Amino acid sequence: MTQHLSHEARPADPRPERSIEPPHRQAKTLKFTTRGIPAVNRMQLWAHHNAKALISLDIRTMDEQPLQAAEINLHFPSLKFAEVKGSAQVVERNERYIRQNPMDVIAVFFALEGEAFFYHQGGHESLKPGQAVIYDADRPFMRGFSRGLREMVLTIPRGEYLELAGGRPLTRPLVFDFNEAAPANRQMMALARLVRSTLEQPGDPERTEGSVMELLSLLVAGDRGGAGAGYLAAARCYIEDRLSDPALTAGEVAAAVGVSERHLARIFTEAGEAPSAFVLSRRLETARGILTDPHQRTTPVGRVAAMCGFASQSYFARAFKVRFGMTPLQLRRDALLGVIL
Repeated sequence: MTQHLSHEARPADPRPERSIEPPHRQAKTLKFTTRGIPAVNRMQLWAHHNAKALISLDIRTMDEQPLQAAEINLHFPSLKFAEVKGSAQVVERNERYIRQNPMDVIAVFFALEGEAFFYHQGGHESLKPGQAVIYDADRPFMRGFSRGLREMVLTIPRGEYLELAGGRPLTRPLVFDFNEAAPANRQMMALARLVRSTLEQPGDPERTEGSVMELLSLLVAGDRGGAGAGYLAAARCYIEDRLSDPALTAGEVAAAVGVSERHLARIFTEAGEAPSAFVLSRRLETARGILTDPHQRTTPVGRVAAMCGFASQSYFARAFKVRFGMTPLQLRRDALLGVIL
């Protein structure tokens, strides 16, 4: 029997408060910007920051304009995350440069803005926003951004990557689509979202690294033993894209991420809630965000319910009150009055 995730049953009792977890070690944060730096010193300092914080690169501008660049870095025990913005430039690691500056890491580049060329030993790629490339930083490459760039970067030690990939070295770049507006690789889309959310709000290093490793394992080696965290992240990503569909089913989600419906239920249960409970929670949280948004104050409650995947407005109202202790209209009224929620 097909299991619908609309959760049109009597709302469950509110979940108890979770116990307070012991504090965990935060990721180390580094920041760089060329703003305020004399133009003549920008390139040297930009290259120095990247060598220290991410990947050592031979960097050149593509025109006479002073370099503009900014970078935010997060350092976890094994992984490094970065958000990079910059004007037109070329970055390179040729054989001689690699011998002088070995990195011993595999890099994942997520293009967010700006088309780029990517030359490597086996040929070249033209990368567009919404595409990600996985490549060994100690194999020669050249990347160019004629109109500037905005991207996210993830690096992982080569030894740990080889464990995920079953010992197979990365000799050519692996390119994946993660553009949410087009057909995309579900695991890479989930990985991109995880990197983005981590850069915005770093979480538990152990949990973050575990999820990233599981997703990378799925991307480069497929399922080699039922990777739970990776499938969970991919499933949550798929659900987020389809919250507005009241006909969303567990079977559909399972098929999208490549597991059985039973396996999907087990993965979610191990994470603390059933798939249907996760969907209900996300729909209610999304509705809460809409109802407290002053730009949406004229949107009818029935419309908000439909936008969030509720087929019944009355069920939405009941579930909402169980979760938040007030009706949708009461919450909107309090939000408009400026009551702290």
